[in-house]
Amino acid sequence: MKLRIEQIQHHRNGISGAPFHVLIFHDPEVGRMLGIVFEQPFHVAVFHLDKLARGNIAFGVNSWRGDCYEPHLRNMLARLDAEAQP
Repeated sequence: MKLRIEQIQHHRNGISGAPFHVLIFHDPEVGRMLGIVFEQPFHVAVFHLDKLARGNIAFGVNSWRGDCYEPHLRNMLARLDAEAQP
């Protein structure tokens, strides 16, 4: 997969929620996507950003294989984290 990151943000999710990263990225085969990556493995959600903007959150219409995107998204996060370390 040739994904290109546009933005990444980390959310701590309050004082007791599970923290997560939000990524806006481009998948050349699909378009602009929104990924939500929690720290726990296998906890990834991916949506088509333009469909979200239209309010479409329907399963089967705006649902994507998080398990297929997960390794690529986690690798991107690890690479950025490594670059940020002195």
